[in-house]
Amino acid sequence: MKPRVRFAPSPTGFLHVGSARTALFNWLYARSTGGTYILRIEDTDQERNRPELTQQLLQELDWLGLDWDEGPIFQSEKLERHREVVQTFLESGHAYLCDDENREVEGTSFAQGLAVRFRMPQDKTISFTDLVRGEVTFNTDDLEDFVIWRSNGTPMFLLANAVDDADMGITHAIRGEDLLSGVPKVLLLLDAMGVEHPTYAHLPLLVNEQRKKLSKRRDDVAVGDYRGKGFLPEAMVNYLALLGWGPPDGVEIRSPSEIVEIFNIEDVNKAAAFFDIQKFEHINSSYLRGLSKEDFMQRVEPWIGKEAPWPEENFDQDKFSTMADLIQEKLRTLSDTPRFVDFLFLEQPDIDEDSWKKTMKDPEVVDSLLSHVANSFEDCEWETEILKDLVTKAGEKVELKLGKAQAPLRVAVTGRTVGPPLFETMACCMTREEVLKRISTARKSL
Repeated sequence: MKPRVRFAPSPTGFLHVGSARTALFNWLYARSTGGTYILRIEDTDQERNRPELTQQLLQELDWLGLDWDEGPIFQSEKLERHREVVQTFLESGHAYLCDDENREVEGTSFAQGLAVRFRMPQDKTISFTDLVRGEVTFNTDDLEDFVIWRSNGTPMFLLANAVDDADMGITHAIRGEDLLSGVPKVLLLLDAMGVEHPTYAHLPLLVNEQRKKLSKRRDDVAVGDYRGKGFLPEAMVNYLALLGWGPPDGVEIRSPSEIVEIFNIEDVNKAAAFFDIQKFEHINSSYLRGLSKEDFMQRVEPWIGKEAPWPEENFDQDKFSTMADLIQEKLRTLSDTPRFVDFLFLEQPDIDEDSWKKTMKDPEVVDSLLSHVANSFEDCEWETEILKDLVTKAGEKVELKLGKAQAPLRVAVTGRTVGPPLFETMACCMTREEVLKRISTARKSL
């Protein structure tokens, strides 16, 4: 029998990176085994569900490229089926009615204001083999009777989850470690229904640099936030795949199709996985460098449009296209783009204070250097190598090597110590007059 797996989010908030990792591992397992990947929306929390969050969730899964074979199936449409199963539990004695003080109430019919609890058997050992964690054992004496039907007429998560998994023929439940403690209750529910158990795989927690569980209060955990920062979907899929799993040959940067070829759920680690933003940025920068010019220009468009930090009328598409060749290999994310090119579309560069302090700390030497540079730029040929040679010679006059000599010039022209190749930028995208004006302004500010 081919595997059937599901990703079953609740539309009560944004798509968390941990949930996205769960969605991905289910997708990878289905694609690597020829199985079926099902999307189930667990929308039974009537107070917290918001339709717009469901749409956002679907859009972000689509953005990541995690296409599903069946669904989306909405759990709220299965309420009658959930009620039917609870009724059989009441009639068989597996469950009982209870009041708001958890006292058992006689009867087997649903009643206003009464919840339904599942009866926990005594001194029963429950064991199962988890594909990630190995043999896991619980004893029912450590557990209590638990609510499966609320007094307001809606099912609890575990009941709906168990019924839907059974009805959908789910063979493998791949999910987060935080749900491990609920497994014995689900297994008891499935036994009471008389159906087979799925095979479980509980993925390790994601932690921050303090090795604490990722929290939406402390950490950036929304997929949408990373999308908004200019991370590429293929880079995010690649990075999420490495959170708890690693390729046997150690080659980490791989396309989704390449990961599918080598993915094995049993290779997932038990240990918590560190969400390392610097590593994520490194992977993203690798994907950015690999984009074709045409693809890069299309993807970067949102960051150079109306929200860009320069007057819209100042933007020059041809100039930016030329600059794209110089900056693409330096970007960590697409949102880095404006700070690499903003100086081209502003009357004067937006000077970074730290960059200024770092490079202009000896005003006398810097003024002399910039004076020599300005004089040599007055009537030279405006070409990359000539500009570089002239700055080298100007540096020699004040006993500075090229690296030290070009730093104050870079800040004067671009506003920052880090940016695109300076001499290529001046030669191809700036006029002599623009550069000389900026040098003059910088000298006056020393």
